[in-house]
Amino acid sequence: MGSVVLLLGSSELAFGASIVAVRVWPADEYTRVTLESDTALTVKHSLLSNPARLVIDIDGLELSPELRELVGKVKPDDPFIAGVRVGQNMPRVVRLVIDLKQATAPQLFTLAPVAAYQHRLVFDLHPTKERDPLLTLIQDKSQAEQQAAQAVQDALGEFIGKMNKPMGTPPPPISTPAPVAAASVPAMTQARIDRLIIVAIDPGHGGEDPGAIGPTGLREKDVVLSVALKLRDRINAVPGMRAMLTRDADFFVPLQERVRKARRVQADLFVSIHADAFFKPQARGASVFALSQTGASSSAARWMANRENAADLVGGVNIKVKDAAVARALLDMSTTAQIKDSLKLGGEVLGQIRKVGYLHKGSVEQAGFAVLKAPDVPSILVETAFISNPEEEAKLRSDAYREQLVDALASGIKRYFAKNPPLARQRQL
Repeated sequence: MGSVVLLLGSSELAFGASIVAVRVWPADEYTRVTLESDTALTVKHSLLSNPARLVIDIDGLELSPELRELVGKVKPDDPFIAGVRVGQNMPRVVRLVIDLKQATAPQLFTLAPVAAYQHRLVFDLHPTKERDPLLTLIQDKSQAEQQAAQAVQDALGEFIGKMNKPMGTPPPPISTPAPVAAASVPAMTQARIDRLIIVAIDPGHGGEDPGAIGPTGLREKDVVLSVALKLRDRINAVPGMRAMLTRDADFFVPLQERVRKARRVQADLFVSIHADAFFKPQARGASVFALSQTGASSSAARWMANRENAADLVGGVNIKVKDAAVARALLDMSTTAQIKDSLKLGGEVLGQIRKVGYLHKGSVEQAGFAVLKAPDVPSILVETAFISNPEEEAKLRSDAYREQLVDALASGIKRYFAKNPPLARQRQL
């Protein structure tokens, strides 16, 4: 294939550039490679075949130990990258060759300095054909049901085998289990729910964007991913319910892509999980937010929304490939009915979180969070605690407390559906 040239900054700026850090973020959805430098870089790249590889020439660079580190940062199980080669192609021109495992549609772009980062050159390696997330959910459900059925058959076979063995001592009498106490969650009967319920779980931040960082270095992106994975397992264990994660590993997902993922699987709910931070370490307590069409319910809610909405700047978004349809949907904001349902969901979740920890505010707050702007999906954002508070950072580090949070979130979600059963879909799952 012919060479595709992409200018990513002025050559004068690139001359004499130094690499500060190199990072690789592998995931099933895409792999990101980031080169961070003290000045902007100029590159040209070409996508070649037989074998498939991406060739990148970077002007104004000399081969350095930092660049050589990129070779060792590629993991064997990376879905897209088979390996990386780096060398001095010409004086002051470094060549990177990324050997590819599958057909790939690379995106190259630069990011201006922001937060703790200097200039970043980003290579996003996407598959040429996007997976169907709804089909994946259905397949996962079918596989889980088959495994459950097999487990029942295995147990039954073992029981029959024991019954057919010669009788020695008489078997102990079979005791009848004591009746289980009634659960506090309203029952979700088959008569009320006649289809698969899909809950979109959104662990905030990820990849290049660590989110808030606690006094001892605990990162928000790690805490919320742990909670989200536990919540996914808890929801998947509920008959008739299935969870979809906007990310299931440490990689960055743009805010509008999180919304798009929820809509693609026809999610019934969207729950974004975060860990709060404030410039004063005394701030503490969990919060639940819904979207507002008219402005924030408090100055703190407005500040929090602005902070979370800046995630794309830190995580790194290729602005040239933003989905125009999604952008229009976000501009349309959400419907009054969606916000009303979001407030109901938020109330149920907040009521359960109240049982396991201190609340920053006793009611659901509202603000213009970009990630809550799916027009047709009730959506909330949960700030689990203030990671900037030393005591609450310690709680967030505790696996026991994370389990309590998961219990509260799952109970709140189930209570919401018990009181507000979802409508039938046009396409049955």
